[in-house]
Amino acid sequence: MIIGKILKNEKIVKFDVKINCANCGKQVPGGLKTGKKYYQTKEFKIEFNEWVKNYLCGICRDKRRVEKN
Repeated sequence: MIIGKILKNEKIVKFDVKINCANCGKQVPGGLKTGKKYYQTKEFKIEFNEWVKNYLCGICRDKRRVEKN
């Protein structure tokens, strides 16, 4: 999964983190990619922390999508 910004012809940084669903707590695979210049910047850390707090696994995401319709 790509998070953040990747510029044209920029090296890609791949990293693994433990991610849990914000709803059910199930652990999901955490293989992520981002651009080398964007990785470990203050902006990246803020965006990443918000993303992790609000991340839903596929099952919870589908349930929420069905409930809206």
